[in-house]
Amino acid sequence: MDDLTLSLLPLTTSAQERERAARVALLPVGSLEQHGPHLPLVTDTVIACDLARSLADAHPLRPLPPVTVGCSHEHAAWPGTVSVSAPTLYAYVGDIAASLGDTRLVLVNGHGGNHVLANLVQESGGRMALFPGPHDWEAARVVAGMATDNDRDMHAGELETSVLLHTHPDLVRPGYEHADHTTGAREHMLTVGLAPYTSSGVAGRPSLATAAKGRALLAALVESFAGYLAVLDEPHG
Repeated sequence: MDDLTLSLLPLTTSAQERERAARVALLPVGSLEQHGPHLPLVTDTVIACDLARSLADAHPLRPLPPVTVGCSHEHAAWPGTVSVSAPTLYAYVGDIAASLGDTRLVLVNGHGGNHVLANLVQESGGRMALFPGPHDWEAARVVAGMATDNDRDMHAGELETSVLLHTHPDLVRPGYEHADHTTGAREHMLTVGLAPYTSSGVAGRPSLATAAKGRALLAALVESFAGYLAVLDEPHG
């Protein structure tokens, strides 16, 4: 296996997991969708795995292998994008959660279009969490010194390019410095997809990306995650 594959897959044995006896597992959930001309289709999955690994380094948690295909229908106009339906993603992730028994589950979501995950967590009775939320991303952007916000930098922009420049710089293709595209309001994206708003697939400012921003963003998310663990520890009737 190459280094990237090894970084995405936990390689523990059953005996090691018995010894760890983690109370909380982490399930990275990504997508397989276009990320402009400079980032790979697997960007969301890689970022979710990078974040899950950072969380597991900071806390006694069990990282699981990622869900690599999500709900990316808004990107269907570009070659390479593959999606599953919302009911399929809901059922698949729900089955994983059920199979963990008493272990709580955090869905480390790297793709904003996986909306159905919020409903799954809503119904879990306090046994699941969804991380990061929009407010977590926004707060981490500020800490990292990013010039953009979630709305202006929605896709393949400053945030995602910065994280990959930090964790896997070889995945960032040349030309990101000149790939900026800002769309303005996207009121009808759920209906018509992203294509009417950008021909390149980019909706953000990758030219502003740096590895230092990516490092700081991940560190800020790790710090904010402590609140989620505290909530999962509370009894929920």
